Amino acid sequence: MTTTTRQRPQAILLTPAAEARVAALMARAPADAIGVKLSTPRRGCSGLAYSVDYVTAANPMDERIETSGGSFFVDGGSVLYLIGSTMDWVEDDFTAGFVFTNPNAKGACGCGESFTV
Repeated sequence: MTTTTRQRPQAILLTPAAEARVAALMARAPADAIGVKLSTPRRGCSGLAYSVDYVTAANPMDERIETSGGSFFVDGGSVLYLIGSTMDWVEDDFTAGFVFTNPNAKGACGCGESFTV
């Protein structure tokens, strides 16, 4: 009997602009950084917030996504809150930052800092 393993879809989709930003971050990352990690710590008035930081060691529970700019990790405890999301990098005359489109978010605080699922 032959078994076929289906490749698991990524927890989150990075747009080309987000991948380019990850590459820019990795180009000037601290020497011990192995990638960039997205997590959803408890913060803000709605409960969860997006946090993007350098990571220095791989955690086997984290989702690892290889991008053209380097390794992108999704915190293992955050994956369920992020499945199906898109991460983009947006710049305009006044702001620059990652923007998330998350189909799991049921609400957000008025200032946009946090969300709830």
